[in-house]
Amino acid sequence: MRILVVEDARSLATVVAEGLRDQGMAVDVAHDGLAAAAKLDLNAYDVVVLDRDLPGIHGDTLCTMITERDGRPMVLMLTAARSPGDRVSGLTLGADDYLAKPFHFPELVLRVRALARRRPSARARTLRAAGIELDPASRTANLEGRQLDLSLKEFALLEALLRASPAFLSTEDLLEQVWDENADPFTNTVTVTIGRLRRKLGRPSIITTTPGVGYRITGPAD
Repeated sequence: MRILVVEDARSLATVVAEGLRDQGMAVDVAHDGLAAAAKLDLNAYDVVVLDRDLPGIHGDTLCTMITERDGRPMVLMLTAARSPGDRVSGLTLGADDYLAKPFHFPELVLRVRALARRRPSARARTLRAAGIELDPASRTANLEGRQLDLSLKEFALLEALLRASPAFLSTEDLLEQVWDENADPFTNTVTVTIGRLRRKLGRPSIITTTPGVGYRITGPAD
């Protein structure tokens, strides 16, 4: 799951981004509307956490721009304004949810996850392939009934592979979906995480690698 946090208060943006990363999400940050618009042109996001009062391009304008996109991300609008009228006006602009500041971080996480599940392009709640069942909502995964003890990144990587199955995902695809724009494109972190995940899944390996193409989940029939 990839998230864009758009917040001009840098300390708050950092806290939100780091907190969401601790939940296994890939998170990019923009501190004004112009930077956010540029990132939206470059990357595909599942959810945008959008401050309403932004410099550069106002949050209201940016929200309208997002809603006009094909395959758009879901929008969680943040604002210090707390009146029902403010909430209604925010939702009228096309925001999918609205959260007033100050907010409790666990509620923010729950709302982000709920929006990602509601996104029109989202798949079924439980992902299944090659004997694996993974539930993104409950953060659980099992293989042939055996519970898998996965780190946050291992879980996110497996989720990405299952969503793409039976197609391949390249190293660049996985860096974009599981990590974020700060990931070093020359790092071996994908290879290392794939190795750990393979060991936990056991033999025979159900993650196959094709040099120059990428990784995919394969079942017995493959």
